[in-house]
Amino acid sequence: MANYFIEFSKNYIFWTSAAAWLIAQSIKVALGVFREKRFNFRWFIGTGGMPSSHAASVSALATSIGVTYGFDSALFSVTLIFTLVVMFDAQGVRHSTGKQAEILNKMLDDIYWKKKLDEKELKELIGHTPVEVFAGAFLGIIVSLLLYK
Repeated sequence: MANYFIEFSKNYIFWTSAAAWLIAQSIKVALGVFREKRFNFRWFIGTGGMPSSHAASVSALATSIGVTYGFDSALFSVTLIFTLVVMFDAQGVRHSTGKQAEILNKMLDDIYWKKKLDEKELKELIGHTPVEVFAGAFLGIIVSLLLYK
């Protein structure tokens, strides 16, 4: 059993993806602290923001697979499709959901002030803009290439 842990600890592909996610999340925290002059732990574990940690981790995954197994391999093709789906979702569906939450929160605010209802706000920063996704993808590719053994 200990051999499995040792083998996993040497998994370059997993660790580059994890590093890209960690770096992207750390950048979000640093930008949040710079922008708001305070620290909020939710920035580290939350979704949305610049750069996209979703895009960073999956693009690092795809790049690592391509570098390791070849960009003409079936495994790279599957990973690339997975990466594109995740990035499309992060930018498209999730971003639209955030916009809907923003509108619903405005409606709840109106109801609260007119009828005194106390409702919890929906989370608005769910998805990413195309720029955030592109920045995350670029970050993931760079991290993967820098960490390539």
